[in-house]
Amino acid sequence: MHSSLASGVAAGIEAAAGLGLAVGGYAYAAMWPASRIFGRPLIAPRRPGELALTFDDGPSPVWTPRLLDLLAAHHVRATFFLLGSHAEAEPDLVRHIVAEGHPIGNHSWSHPNLAFTHASRVQEELTRTSQTLLHITGTPVKFFRPPFGARRPLALKIAKSLGMVPVLWNVITSDWKEPSADRIADDLGRRIDRLHRQGWAANIVLHDSSHQDRGANRGPSVAAVEQLILRYKASHRFVTLDEWCTGA
Repeated sequence: MHSSLASGVAAGIEAAAGLGLAVGGYAYAAMWPASRIFGRPLIAPRRPGELALTFDDGPSPVWTPRLLDLLAAHHVRATFFLLGSHAEAEPDLVRHIVAEGHPIGNHSWSHPNLAFTHASRVQEELTRTSQTLLHITGTPVKFFRPPFGARRPLALKIAKSLGMVPVLWNVITSDWKEPSADRIADDLGRRIDRLHRQGWAANIVLHDSSHQDRGANRGPSVAAVEQLILRYKASHRFVTLDEWCTGA
């Protein structure tokens, strides 16, 4: 009796441990930017000294124009991953981004976690956004960044069927909630410098809007961008993701 109970308990623990490992493995594959279990997204090549500024969740009618003015003043191009719902509300601003020479990407329509979203909604989120951006700009969307970096084979398959390259990152900080531009820039700078020493380019994520609140204050993020440009413009080259795809 006691032996059977002990065996049952042991089997339960083993099953729970196995389930925990499976859940942990899925979480790593779905959420960790460097994971290639679900495919090989574009992150950054072994080209130290190159920095790609990328911006998520836009466009914002307040902060994106200020960011565009800043980038123009320093002759820097970046890549903007746009939410379809925000782009639909600001078509002129989307055209302004493209006219300034910045590539745009699909960041879904409403920012769901695609690792756990029903297949039909994943299809709708990505297709609707790509179609909206094509209608606004006249150019097919080339890049896709999953919200939260969350993906699974289905989401990546749908993105590729729409002609998009999945993109993640190797440099990020919590700029969406950090009120200090200095802390944002310093944190990103440490990560950039470490990658440079390791022989890698840096694919940097910042936010020019918010999927939860289009009125969110992105002033610290914009100010941090200027700090990064001033810090690295003499020693590094700012690039767009196009250059890493074409090998330019």
